[in-house]
Amino acid sequence: MIPVANPIAEPATFDVECRQKGNAWLAKPKNLGKTKGLPPHWTKFEAELEAGFQARCGWWAMRIDSGTIDHFFSKAKLANRHLIYEWSNYRHAAGTVNGSKKNHDDALLDPFEVGQDWFEVILPSMQLVKTANIPAHLVAKADFTLKQLKLVNGTKVRRNRKRWYDDYKQWLQDPNKGISIGALENIAPLIAMAVKRLHALAQPLP
Repeated sequence: MIPVANPIAEPATFDVECRQKGNAWLAKPKNLGKTKGLPPHWTKFEAELEAGFQARCGWWAMRIDSGTIDHFFSKAKLANRHLIYEWSNYRHAAGTVNGSKKNHDDALLDPFEVGQDWFEVILPSMQLVKTANIPAHLVAKADFTLKQLKLVNGTKVRRNRKRWYDDYKQWLQDPNKGISIGALENIAPLIAMAVKRLHALAQPLP
């Protein structure tokens, strides 16, 4: 996880096309108390949310081929109905993250609250680990997030990390192939940081 700019600018038509339409549906007497069958007006704004996250999953902290809109405060909870159609409640996430997140809400770290250098990737295992920079009062939440979202050893997230790492190593062998360190910093910043640490120590990449 890495810091994500917050707030992300709300799209100009969001209020009319999502918030107002959605809240009007929630307010109908026949829909009171419903947490299923919700009109997914938020899907119209997937592109804008993805752009705000620079096409990176908020928890994987790297570019994904396709992402979903995650409701940080779950739309399945009655207490969160007022947030179902709120732009500030949306996060760009990999599908597996969205599925693993379930209804844990703020028991998990929010990408918007993560600070610089709170996490790092270990090479060549591709494991994500905490650093000493995480504030003490958030360490337990960070541990739960890593476990619940399978950010340390999850098969898919590690496969994606290795994909981008291998692409960079390919570029080192042939600049006409793979991706440069600049591209890696944009696509998978934590992988780029791990690479640059080894370069700074004049150590070979594993």
